[in-house]
Amino acid sequence: MAEILHTRTATRNTRAFVATWAPLAQGDTGEAVGFSQYSDKSVQVAGTFGGASVRVEGSNNGVDWAVLTDPQGNDLVISSAKIEMVTEATAHVRPVVVGGSGTTELSVSMLLKEVR
Repeated sequence: MAEILHTRTATRNTRAFVATWAPLAQGDTGEAVGFSQYSDKSVQVAGTFGGASVRVEGSNNGVDWAVLTDPQGNDLVISSAKIEMVTEATAHVRPVVVGGSGTTELSVSMLLKEVR
């Protein structure tokens, strides 16, 4: 149940970057990313789930968190490898691992793109 720091990787687009949290284990929370100017986001989850799900959360005050949704209005609670768009533009975003087992080892990558 640790807070996992993110790494930031540049893309060829100067107005975008990828934040990656890895490895995430059972009960881990990713460090919040607070780049609100990057309102276009997609999230990719990969690795060994071991019964876990990744809940993608957002906050505008950095204290109160809510589950974000995909463009179809579904909660972003991801239990198998996939990529999803994030609908809401929030000041902060983070992944949270819910459930799982001792085999859970996940990588969450989020593309954040500035819209002008």
